[in-house]
Amino acid sequence: MLLRGVLLALQALQLAGALDLPAGSCAFEESTCGFDSVLASLPWILNEEGHYIYVDTSFGKQGEKAVLLSPDLQAEEWSCLRLVYQITTSSESLSDPSQLNLYMRFEDESFDRLLWSAKEPSDSWLIASLDLQNSSKKFKILIEGVLGQGNTASIALFEIKMTTGYCIECDFEENHLCGFVNRWNPNVNWFVGGGSIRNVHSILPQDHTFKSELGHYMYVDSVYVKHFQEVAQLISPLTTAPMAGCLSFYYQIQQGNDNVFSLYTRDVAGLYEEIWKADRPGNAAWNLAEVEFNAPYPMEVIFEVAFNGPKGGYVALDDISFSPVHCQNQTELLFSAVEASCNFEQDLCNFYQDEEGPGWTRVKVKPNMYRAGDHTTGLGYYLLANTKFTSQPGYIGRLYGPSLPGNLQYCLRFHYAIYGFLKMSDTLAVYIFEENHVVQEKIWSVLESPRGVWMQAEITFKKPMPTKVVFMSLCKSFWDCGLVALDDITIQLGSCSSSEKLPPPPGECTFEQDECTFTQEKRNRSSWHRRRGETPTSYTGPKGDHTTGVGYYMYIEASHMVYGQKARLLSRPLRGVSGKHCLTFFYHMYGGGTGLLSVYLKKEEDSEESLLWRRRGEQSISWLRALIEYSCERQHQIIFEAIRGVSIRSDIAIDDVKFQAGPCGEMEDTTQQSSGYSEDLNEIEY
Repeated sequence: MLLRGVLLALQALQLAGALDLPAGSCAFEESTCGFDSVLASLPWILNEEGHYIYVDTSFGKQGEKAVLLSPDLQAEEWSCLRLVYQITTSSESLSDPSQLNLYMRFEDESFDRLLWSAKEPSDSWLIASLDLQNSSKKFKILIEGVLGQGNTASIALFEIKMTTGYCIECDFEENHLCGFVNRWNPNVNWFVGGGSIRNVHSILPQDHTFKSELGHYMYVDSVYVKHFQEVAQLISPLTTAPMAGCLSFYYQIQQGNDNVFSLYTRDVAGLYEEIWKADRPGNAAWNLAEVEFNAPYPMEVIFEVAFNGPKGGYVALDDISFSPVHCQNQTELLFSAVEASCNFEQDLCNFYQDEEGPGWTRVKVKPNMYRAGDHTTGLGYYLLANTKFTSQPGYIGRLYGPSLPGNLQYCLRFHYAIYGFLKMSDTLAVYIFEENHVVQEKIWSVLESPRGVWMQAEITFKKPMPTKVVFMSLCKSFWDCGLVALDDITIQLGSCSSSEKLPPPPGECTFEQDECTFTQEKRNRSSWHRRRGETPTSYTGPKGDHTTGVGYYMYIEASHMVYGQKARLLSRPLRGVSGKHCLTFFYHMYGGGTGLLSVYLKKEEDSEESLLWRRRGEQSISWLRALIEYSCERQHQIIFEAIRGVSIRSDIAIDDVKFQAGPCGEMEDTTQQSSGYSEDLNEIEY
């Protein structure tokens, strides 16, 4: 199934390094180097002649899994994990190909972290490069192959290699070129230079690494250029962990020739940004370039050369490296997502407001049946602009955020709720102010929104100058004023859409796409249901989900059940580990006939279930946060059980479930506090 000829191109590299592979690496020559197949799954087969391991449909059926588990590993320094793999399938089964997944399994976590996934079939070996952030915790690498449709489906692994350093670093001395790829162009391309490579059209240099003819580098030559502005691109592996610092490399440009050498970043949405350009040819020797590089989300680095004709000479590149410290003479104002965000639980953080007028007030509502609490926990603090107290129309309350460095892309997210207005448009707006507060631009405003529901807004923006985000509440008319609530403001680097391309966070489920890995003992009208918007029965259930206000949650529909009837939602089996776990979720129990919501722990092979948490009867019109701290060293499941109450006004809902390793910390489950209203800062009654 695997092309024998393709193997020969990689065997020399593999044999040379097989005798001295670092921990977490294997060339699969005579053994699997401590990587073991998990007994409960299909086995990975070592090829009789060595060189690779594989699983195919001669050993298993569609949908079956083969799982390979590494020995204990540790990455006290930043490391790069490279995987050489191939997925093959028949042409008639492209709709359901095989899939290869790679996970990290930390010793203190009951779930595995998905780092990477691929299902594109190929007729050649491919390279995946994954950055592993430094950590003192031990972990294992788990590689999962899932067989697809067809009689010729197969998955093969040629090499796994874990080395210290960053995946975007490369000296081009190895055949895999560190995962860098050339974007094919009929006339100009990046090639490997050095060694025995010679070119009759130009005098190419010695490499920079070894400073001899034995070393290698990358180069692009203009000799075959046929059109104006022919472009060659060398593309790095996609970064897979946030990083910021100094990217350096050595380059050489043949003097006096007509070419443009530039460096770009490209995110997963395809957005390019130029971060460096060679402003002069340089000298005949290798020139050092240092570029400030910031990758808070996945992106590629692209080395691009544009030629204006066949006499553009050559450009050579070598020894790309990265340091987590900033380049020399770097005085750029640094950005901190923590300092730019606030949930208002303790104070206003780094936000402030105009001294004129009552403006925004930090308030707190304890659980009751008539007014929603904050978004963070249902019981905490949020900001409120009460425009009912203005004596004239045109009232504006301004809330200023901290200063943000210019020329960076930001994602602003926040939650808001609107009460009392007849016309909702522009009751809340977001502006961008330059530092002097003179230039301003509106980047978002409310159009229509369900009243009294916490809604999420997200805005991507980028400005060349340092700016501040400003929230404005507006009352257009004395006869049409109301309340504007604001909570959980976060500002992060990158596009808001970038997170959609990332693997789902481990141990988390928002129910936005599906039910994640939760299952049910039975599915009928009395089961848990996934829903968005209000529930069908009035005076019970949420008006929207907790995540965004317009997304999905899980709930029981009491009108389809009888008094005392149960619905049970089961997590997937969780691995038992030593130490404490923290389970957080949001629940909604509103309605005069509300029954019981319980959380149980079921250990493997035990018939009994342990009660971890319970709430009975009506709790609040708000979503409330629950925190459960527990320990279990055996494989187990978490069960959410809802029991219908005495009337149809007994809908119960849950959302935003999250499993975390370690204790819950300073967070407290305060859902048993008495009802009532209290507020902080400016004293206002309403």
